Amino acid sequence: MSKGQGLGIDEDQCEQGQSDGTWLWDRPAGEVRATLILAHGAGAPMDSEFMQQMAQSLSARGIAVLRFEFAYMAARRLDGKKRPPNPQAKLLEQWREVYCQVRQQVAGTLAIGGKSMGGRMASLLADELGADALVCLGYPFYAVGKPEKPRVAHLAELKTPTLIVQGERDALGNRQAVAGYALSESIKLHWLVAADHDLKPLKSSGFTHQQHLLSAADTIAVFLGA
Repeated sequence: MSKGQGLGIDEDQCEQGQSDGTWLWDRPAGEVRATLILAHGAGAPMDSEFMQQMAQSLSARGIAVLRFEFAYMAARRLDGKKRPPNPQAKLLEQWREVYCQVRQQVAGTLAIGGKSMGGRMASLLADELGADALVCLGYPFYAVGKPEKPRVAHLAELKTPTLIVQGERDALGNRQAVAGYALSESIKLHWLVAADHDLKPLKSSGFTHQQHLLSAADTIAVFLGA
């Protein structure tokens, strides 16, 4: 994949932007074939077991992974108090700041994405930022218990090459429900057998959670050209 050609953010804005919290880098031991900024979901931090495993698996496949925390999660790390996610405008603002700073630091393919909410926020900005690719893990096609209100309008117009890794029985977008959506041709769906929102399969499927996570990492690596 070549460098994105979107509107982007100018250098003055980059210099003014400040990221919240600490960044975590997982870098390949050898050549870096691509870089992925990976945002966490609504309820778990950037160093959750899921995020740790995914970042490490991807770095082993030649992809440098940068994790960051949204402001509300960074605050929870300081005082231990659970908070709801920041308003969408704040989440998007922070995404822009982090992307801008990372874009200045790395060369080559730079993708954005995340787990659940983190991926959805990235999808709202992918075209604007000119990201080279978008990777979503367990995309929340609708809010919990509200399948009648899908949040997919922007996905019909998305131009950024996109990979969505989704569990077949994801409570926020199962295979049957997603089949009914009008999605952009730029979006590729990779379904994991009998998996839930965390990509964990039913035991009766014959697959393990670890196998599904590794399958996701393999698919992402191929998608990003690693």
